[in-house]
Amino acid sequence: MGQNSLRNRLLGALALSLVASAAQAQTVVVRAAQLLDPASGRMLADPVVVITDGKVSAVSTAAQASADPAGATRVDLPGVTLLPGLIDMHVHLTSTPIYGGYNYLQFSDAFWTAVGTRSAKDTLEAGFTTVRNVGSEFYGDVGLREAVAEGHIPGPRIVTAAYSFGATGGHCDSTFFPPSMDEKSPYVADGPEAARRNVRTLRKYGAQVIKICATGGVFSRGSEPGAQQLAIDEIKAVTEAAHMAGMKVAAHAHGAPGIRAAILGGVDTIEHASLVDDEGIRLAREHSAWFSMDIYNTEYTQSEGRKNGVLEDNLRKDRDIAEIQRENFRKALKAGVKMVYGTDAGVFPHGQNGRQFAVMVRYGATPLQAIQTATINAAEALGQAGEVGVVAPGAWGDLVGVVGDPLSDVTLLEAPVFVMKGGETVKRP
Repeated sequence: MGQNSLRNRLLGALALSLVASAAQAQTVVVRAAQLLDPASGRMLADPVVVITDGKVSAVSTAAQASADPAGATRVDLPGVTLLPGLIDMHVHLTSTPIYGGYNYLQFSDAFWTAVGTRSAKDTLEAGFTTVRNVGSEFYGDVGLREAVAEGHIPGPRIVTAAYSFGATGGHCDSTFFPPSMDEKSPYVADGPEAARRNVRTLRKYGAQVIKICATGGVFSRGSEPGAQQLAIDEIKAVTEAAHMAGMKVAAHAHGAPGIRAAILGGVDTIEHASLVDDEGIRLAREHSAWFSMDIYNTEYTQSEGRKNGVLEDNLRKDRDIAEIQRENFRKALKAGVKMVYGTDAGVFPHGQNGRQFAVMVRYGATPLQAIQTATINAAEALGQAGEVGVVAPGAWGDLVGVVGDPLSDVTLLEAPVFVMKGGETVKRP
C-alpha cells in the first residue's frame, strides 16, 4: 500500500471518529429567569446556559440565543434564579452526628463508608456540587470519590484528604480509650520526618489535600481547643512536602498560637480559626491564607448533642468558643481576611450545609459575600478557579436554582429547587 493511500485511509478513519464523537455529544440547554454572577454581583436576565458533555459551552440571554442545538435536552425554569453549584470546603461525609460520644462503637469500620453514600446524596441535593472532605478513616472518602466518579452513587465532586493527622495524643489522634487498648491513629506526626512521611503516604493512597491538626479541638478528649499541638517545624515539613507534590494543606486550628504557627508554616486554609487574635488576622492577610470558619454548627450541637450521646466536656468546649468564633468571623471579615465556606457537616446532618449562609449574614457578611465564599473564593482556594464556582464557558455545568433573589434573602439557599451537576439534573421543581 502506498503512503498516500495509507494516509487517506487514516484521515478518513479519523474523520469518521470525529463525526461519531460529535453525534454522541450530550447537550443540555437551561433557561431561567435570572443568573447570578458571584464575581460582579450582577444578575443576567433570561439566561440561556448551554452545557455540552458536562461543561458549559455558552452563556447568553434569550434575546441573544439562536435556536437550541439539534438534539439538545431543554430545561425550562420559569421564575428561577440560577447560581453556580455551591462548594463546601469542610465536610466529613463518613461521619454523622446522630452517634455521638461512644455510640459509634456499636458499628463495624465499613459501616461509615456506607453512611457516606447517604451523606453524599444529601449534600448534592442541597446544591453543593463540590466538597472538600477533610478527614476520613480507612480512606472512606477516597472510596466515595471513586464511586461517585464511576457513577455508582450520586454525590458531589469530592476533594479527599483521607486521614487527617497531628501529634500523638492530639485532636487527630484517638483519645477516648485507656492505655490497655493501645488505640491510636495510624497517622501521627511527632517530628518533621514523620510529618513528611505521612504526606507522601496519604498521597500515595488517594489524598488530594492534606489536613493537619495544629491545635486541640472540641470533639476530642484531653486538650483544649486553644492549645497548640504541632510545632512550626513539623507544620513546615507538611507544607513543603505537600506543595512539592502540588497539594494544598488545611490546618485545624482553633487557638491563636496554633493559627499563627500554621500561617507562618505555609498552610493554605485555616479551619475554624475560633480564637484568632489581631496578630493572626494580620498574618492571614499578609500571607494570603484563607479562613474557613464553621459558624453554624454549634446551634445543632447544643440543641441535639446531648440526645445523640455527645459527652458533657465536648458540649462545654463547644459552648465556650461558639460566640467568640462568630465575633472573630465578623472581625476577620471586616479586616479583609479571605474567607471560604466551610461548615464541618458531619457535626450536624449532611444536607443542611446551606444553613450557614444566614449565620454569616447575621455576623457581618453581605449576602453576596457569603455566596462568594461558597463559589469563586472556594474555587480559588481549591486551585480550581474557572472550573467550579462559576457559570462560564469551560466550567463544569453545575447549577443551583432558587425561587426569588438570594441577594435579598440568602435563606433561599437552604432549600434550592433545582440542582444540576455536570449537565445532569439532580433535582428540579
